[in-house]
Amino acid sequence: MQWLTSGESSPITSPLKIMGPCSAESEEQILEAAAMARDAGAHMFRAGVWKPRSRPNSFQGMGSYALPWLKRVQQEYHMPVCTEAANPHHVEMAIQSGLDAVWIGARTMTNPFAVQELAESLKGTKLGILIKNPINPDLELWCGGIERIIQHTASEKLLAIHRGFSVYRPRVYRNTPMWEIPIELRRRYPKLSVICDASHIAGEKKLIYQVVQTALNLDFDGFMLEIHPNPEKAKSDAQQQLNAEDLKTLLSKLVFRKPISEDPDFNANLEALRYDIDQLDREILSMISTRMDVVREIGKYKKANQVTVLQFERWKQMMESRSMSSEELLLSSEFIERFMQLIHKEAILHQNKIMNENGDQNS
Repeated sequence: MQWLTSGESSPITSPLKIMGPCSAESEEQILEAAAMARDAGAHMFRAGVWKPRSRPNSFQGMGSYALPWLKRVQQEYHMPVCTEAANPHHVEMAIQSGLDAVWIGARTMTNPFAVQELAESLKGTKLGILIKNPINPDLELWCGGIERIIQHTASEKLLAIHRGFSVYRPRVYRNTPMWEIPIELRRRYPKLSVICDASHIAGEKKLIYQVVQTALNLDFDGFMLEIHPNPEKAKSDAQQQLNAEDLKTLLSKLVFRKPISEDPDFNANLEALRYDIDQLDREILSMISTRMDVVREIGKYKKANQVTVLQFERWKQMMESRSMSSEELLLSSEFIERFMQLIHKEAILHQNKIMNENGDQNS
């Protein structure tokens, strides 16, 4: 992440820390927030000047009027600076202002046409590009946006940001983390750095530490935090911005772990336990295969007696009985529910195939 350095700074080592207010509200506020970020060891400063708000009467940002404030941060605090760009005009203004990077927000990432326009406008520029996940939990859409950007820009100046996903049902967090999605993104793009926007996931200050620590435990490359000298007076997202004392407390509590160990005893014990895991996985898959043998036999019996594949009452009873075992098995009821849904989905596919054999019409 050499491109994230500024001036005579040393190359960045993980975890990368990006900090700044949700919105640039005044020059004084920006400079105070920059001092907070510098004192906290931030590697990059962030602030939105164009704000894509859900409601039309919300604070929309100060626009290009605020760009000189960000330039002052860059010059006086020797930190790279980034802001959100939602269209080619924003990119052009960021370049003219001499900023170091732009981020593409979650709302923009949901629209491939908008991402394509941004990708073309970024071609040949020196800007770093931070790509947030789309609002909805769609890994392919996130990958597609990343690939559009890579086609037009230098991939070594690219960074992905996990900011959580909107779901219909209310959850603990403002945006549900769904950690499995950024983990899969990292598997697909092993050279792509991925950081966690803990503030947007948490939605409120008291939950931010837990999100950051989880990201570090999962070996993310860093985290982004929203900070503000006086969050109570913030014009946007006041409840998720940290003041100087909150920020200091949070950082002091974090535990930074390493992905590997050089201790031979640790590695030997770990490999032994992993061997056990591999054997158990084989047994689990073998048992599931045996279960599907029974499922197919039931499918044949249903077909011979003209009975539907889905037996709703039976499915309801199964889910209730399996969930009751969660405490005894030391497994969460949510995990058991998701696992059984996957098993049931596969069982339906097997039985439906049997029903459709020998020229039967698709159901």
